[in-house]
Amino acid sequence: MVNATAGLIGVVLLTRHGDRTEYFQNTSNYISQQAYLTPLGAQQEYELGSFLRSTYLDADSPSFIQNISTEVANIDQLTVRADAGGGNAILDSAYSLLQGLYPPTQKSEITLGNGEKVLSPLGGYQYIPGKLKLQPESLFLQSLEYWQAPSLTPWMECNYFLFHLNRVYTSSGFKNISAAAQPFLTALEPYLGGISNNFTNMWNIYDHVNVQYTHNKTYYDTLPATFLEQARHYANWLQQQVFTDATTAQNGVGYIAIRTLLPEVMWSLGNMTLPSNKVKIAVQEVDYKPFISLFNVTNATLYDPDISGIANYASVVALELSLDSTGSHHVSMKFKNGTDNSEFRQLKLFGNTTVTLESFIHQLAWTTINSTINWCFSCNQTIERGCSVFNYTNDPFLNPTG
Repeated sequence: MVNATAGLIGVVLLTRHGDRTEYFQNTSNYISQQAYLTPLGAQQEYELGSFLRSTYLDADSPSFIQNISTEVANIDQLTVRADAGGGNAILDSAYSLLQGLYPPTQKSEITLGNGEKVLSPLGGYQYIPGKLKLQPESLFLQSLEYWQAPSLTPWMECNYFLFHLNRVYTSSGFKNISAAAQPFLTALEPYLGGISNNFTNMWNIYDHVNVQYTHNKTYYDTLPATFLEQARHYANWLQQQVFTDATTAQNGVGYIAIRTLLPEVMWSLGNMTLPSNKVKIAVQEVDYKPFISLFNVTNATLYDPDISGIANYASVVALELSLDSTGSHHVSMKFKNGTDNSEFRQLKLFGNTTVTLESFIHQLAWTTINSTINWCFSCNQTIERGCSVFNYTNDPFLNPTG
């Protein structure tokens, strides 16, 4: 049991976007088409922000972050990164979350030199300044297009990930569950709007059913009972295979969705321990994929199998940093699965409720992909996503004849 005499020092959050329009992921490379945040999704993210506010910004909460500004956002205390591609569903989710975290307040009023008092629109709406950055600093909201850096969408154009996908599709497990699902997929075909009911397409099948069931009343009224649940079950199984790795090694390419995020997570946690640090909350707004990979590389699913598969819209993982009476920093991981959970559930990191920050980094640092050239090497990519600027002539793996 950690004696966190100083309370929480800070928290790193991985948050999933809210409800969005339907989108298609290519089954051969997992490159997706555009999707847009819906009003329901914006509300989900706002409610998530409000939950985080009551958890970390309320002085009466046991998880209150010490010395954080509670009413007016202090931009030096926040870092927020979001994927800006694919129709901005993820980026817009980050803005909606921030509205709940720091809602409008009369305290944001300023006085001009002539004595006039001015309050921002919408009753004191707080604008978290946006600025495009490629390096972590204390902050603003940082938006990244997929081509600017591979850290938020590292599976895209990753050649080794394509080999991994093929390995999943040709595995005995895939063939067995595909055969078992075939009667259901045949029965579901009239509700798929013409999209393929091949099991490799299971993510798109589930997404279509879920989006239509949520937004189309006729579909909602006619879809047979359990069909959405069954589609979710099979999609969960497939995504669990795609974003983990059969090799069981934590640095397998199946875990790539979290391996490029871990350096940012470690950097943020490490910086929070420094006396000069001002950042209290670091947010990574992402898709569902890093959740699957994170829960598996930390062995959290071994102790809580229910968290396997696709995290719900507006889910959040909290990596909380605290200080004990001996001066040691500790990390604890919690999870709220969208609106299915009203509170956090405590997860285990490598079998423990809390681990020292030193242990957390030691257990995961060797798995990380912490630079573009590291990603290029890890993906056997020499051209796309900035890889063409590097010289591979002396690399025996990427250029065997060099």
